[in-house]
Amino acid sequence: MSDLPNSTVKRPIDTIVESAENVAKKLKIEQLTQVDNGIHEADVGITLYLSPDLPGFKGQIKQRYTDFLVNEIDQEGNVVHLTDKGFKMPKKPQRSREEANAEKEVEAARREEFQVNPELRGELVEIFGEGDVSKIEAVYRMANRMETEKSFEDKTVRTKIHQLLRQAFNNELESVTTDTNTFKIARSSQHSRTNKQEKINQTKDSNGVENWGYGPSKDFIHFALHKENKDTMEAVNVITKLLRVPSRVIRYAGTKDRRAVTCQRLSISKIGLDRLNALNRTLKGMIIGNYSFSDASLNLGDLKGNEFVVVIRDVSVDNNKTSLEDIVSNGCKSLSENGFVNYFGMQRFGTFSISTHTIGRELLLSNWEEAAELILSDQENVLPKSKEARKIWAETKDASLALKQMPRQCLAENALLYSLSNQRKEDDGTYSANAYYTAIMKIPRNLRTMYVHAYQSYVWNSIASKRVELHGLKLVVGDLVIADTEKPVSNSGIDDEDFDEDVREAQFVRAKAVTQDDIDSGKYSMEDVVLPSPGFDVLYPSNEELKQLYVDILKADNMDPFDMRRKVRDFSLAGSYRNVVQKPKSLEYKIIHYDDPSQQIANTDLDILNNTKAKESGQKYMKAKLDRYMPDKGGDKTAVVLKFQLGTSAYATMALRELMKLETSRRGDMCDVKEKI
Repeated sequence: MSDLPNSTVKRPIDTIVESAENVAKKLKIEQLTQVDNGIHEADVGITLYLSPDLPGFKGQIKQRYTDFLVNEIDQEGNVVHLTDKGFKMPKKPQRSREEANAEKEVEAARREEFQVNPELRGELVEIFGEGDVSKIEAVYRMANRMETEKSFEDKTVRTKIHQLLRQAFNNELESVTTDTNTFKIARSSQHSRTNKQEKINQTKDSNGVENWGYGPSKDFIHFALHKENKDTMEAVNVITKLLRVPSRVIRYAGTKDRRAVTCQRLSISKIGLDRLNALNRTLKGMIIGNYSFSDASLNLGDLKGNEFVVVIRDVSVDNNKTSLEDIVSNGCKSLSENGFVNYFGMQRFGTFSISTHTIGRELLLSNWEEAAELILSDQENVLPKSKEARKIWAETKDASLALKQMPRQCLAENALLYSLSNQRKEDDGTYSANAYYTAIMKIPRNLRTMYVHAYQSYVWNSIASKRVELHGLKLVVGDLVIADTEKPVSNSGIDDEDFDEDVREAQFVRAKAVTQDDIDSGKYSMEDVVLPSPGFDVLYPSNEELKQLYVDILKADNMDPFDMRRKVRDFSLAGSYRNVVQKPKSLEYKIIHYDDPSQQIANTDLDILNNTKAKESGQKYMKAKLDRYMPDKGGDKTAVVLKFQLGTSAYATMALRELMKLETSRRGDMCDVKEKI
């Protein structure tokens, strides 16, 4: 199997064969796109419950985005909350003309008395000559400008000269290299000792602590981001656009749900705290605060997990013999004691009619045209505004025309069409395999890799279902656990409900097979058991039954689990390990009654903060919004509120699925949001 397309020269004798191949390709695409309203759990390997005998209940999640609260848990185990909204910028004191003049005189006297370190001055004279050094000293004292007589061709030498000038004149001179490699030198007012100290003094709070009470500046500012109904990347893009800085200056530990209210830590560099704090006057649907300074930035994976508060509305039970209280109580007890199958949730596989793992399979097979056609195909569950463009592509294969109609938010589709519109068609009006490959590689990397990681997730889900079906929660010889010499770090690339974590480079760990002696010793439990996603750098279970499952599933897709390297690096899968079972921590529940479907049941961090501050300052506040949960005022409708913590590799919807015993796909009883308020 070839991973990279080869350029071919068409010959007349190939025409009949080629026509047959094209027909076969079209039939394959049609079969893949002729699905019902969308993918279901069984399509991606999600089939089992750990407590199948316990009844569940019906209800709706995410009916309002305030029904799904997510708070990050940092590496120290602290739940991240928004507890302040930054600080009010004090008005700068106006200096009198006499004060300003006095400061200028003091500064001028300081410069006049300044003497360059003799050793450094000697180095400068050796480089520039006495005449130019005297001129440089005059620049420092009088704030004029000069250009050196000598030029310096060696870049390394020029770099050392720039450094020497800064060192000799306390970072108060600016030097730039001209086109002829001479030096232009001027005095920098920004770096004067007086101005720097003055700026620091202006940031001191009433206790004399600089940066408005947050302490001395460091390379990075860490802050809390509280956002509503926005995904993390969207929020970051808004912040960086307002600050006019590149998005790379902001780093975060994990992406968070869009349809939710979330709070997480971010870090930013190369920006002043006052500029960052001023954003709250402009931001909509999000707010920042809880600043701190650090020598290091945040990176993907720098968290222990997330705390969830989930409101399930319109709750009902089918079996009148069992009360809702008993169902929820017994279900939560089972969740706490036994956990749930740690499936990759339906979010992993997209919201369109065609699963992302199906596209990933074609990419792993180097079927570039098939993958592109799946991405561009007209499906029932796609962005409605994109359907016209998809129809144009299906009927005409005119990339330029389809591109004009494709909405900008369809990133992968736009990348494909733009690339194809700039490539020459073959004599028969089709695009070559190489053209499709080139177009695929124009898709942003995180999206390209998302497809193949989704295929890994599909295989993992299928194997996990079989592992539990065969052996339940009992340890068996050949099960894998993370080796004792390694920390049990998830390599899944997921730490919440979003795909974007796939950008993260995997942190590789090693696994070992469990022996009978290990089982007899009681050293390991089902919580320790991991399964690999297929890749070239993983150990497969030594249990032949489980190992054969990997072979059979991948063989059905014309692949081999022991041959996962590809010439295209993005599609060459190393593999990773994922715990089969996850147990939620600190699980608690409340049953609340209400009447109004728009009634808020769980309060956000911002609700609590605003009302707490109002109470402390003697202003009007709502007592019901001082705590996480609103009081139960009665009503005909019932809601179940759950609060729990999950590790970085677990999906909240999979925990809810185990408790409620409901389908979590787009058209499932749990996730079919009938009314968005």
